[in-house]
Amino acid sequence: MSDEERQDSLADQAAAWVPPWERPTARQNPAPTPTGAAPPEDRTPTGAAPPEDRTPAEAPPEPDRIPAGAVPAAPERTPVGAVPGGPGTAAGERGTAGVPRRQSAGRRRAAVVPEPAPELDDAELRGALEAILLVVDEPVSELLLAQVLEQRPERIGPVLDDIAAGYTAAGHGFELRRAAGGWRLYTRPEYAAHVERFVLDGQAARLTQAALETLAVIAYKQPVTRGRVSAIRGVNCDGVLRTLVSRGLVEECGAEPDSGAFLYRTTTMFLEKLGLDSVADLPPLAPFLPDDVEELADATR
Repeated sequence: MSDEERQDSLADQAAAWVPPWERPTARQNPAPTPTGAAPPEDRTPTGAAPPEDRTPAEAPPEPDRIPAGAVPAAPERTPVGAVPGGPGTAAGERGTAGVPRRQSAGRRRAAVVPEPAPELDDAELRGALEAILLVVDEPVSELLLAQVLEQRPERIGPVLDDIAAGYTAAGHGFELRRAAGGWRLYTRPEYAAHVERFVLDGQAARLTQAALETLAVIAYKQPVTRGRVSAIRGVNCDGVLRTLVSRGLVEECGAEPDSGAFLYRTTTMFLEKLGLDSVADLPPLAPFLPDDVEELADATR
């Protein structure tokens, strides 16, 4: 056989080839019986039940054939948490074996918020403030008092003003005064001599005249360097300045940009000891200056 005949034979075979799933079955196309031949005998054993006559409707259905390249459909899935075959069971309502599912985070109970403290009336608030002011050792701010008493801050200031006015009107030996950004009880100036005699009896804790002068220069000229204080006083102030720092009346507050010398200022204790709210409450210095102060200032330059 030549090559051309072989190729033609292969082409004929390929054209005549039928896929297996399209080939007729023996039941659909029974083999023809030769002419004149006897039909096949029924070889059912004796005593055996004859085979059932299956109609096309009773024949087992053939499996669905999926065309080449098609994606098979995904099998139906039971929702998460549902019992298969359970009627009326929604997803998420019951888990496996009918156990109720936990509630979602959005349906949880909100945290219990503590109830605010009851608001005190004016008489109770006044008494509470007086009790606290009797035990403090430094000025206390209105905000801190409001936090301790759990009251609105805007109520504290008017009540303190009313307490201070009441002490003044009653003529008590003490008064409520605003100092260093807070409130504190002080003895009245007219009784200062009696209090000083009681407190300083047998003690030598007073500041010297040099310390008082140095403290006054720093209070009115702050922030100021040590050299500037010495120039104003006309003497060396190193030892006196160290005493004021150790007493807590003066502190360092940086350095001068040009010379790098340390700057000094008064402290909160200074305001507390003098009963002042800020250095702006210091008395004016002009009435205490001599008449020839300008000539003295020119001479020291």
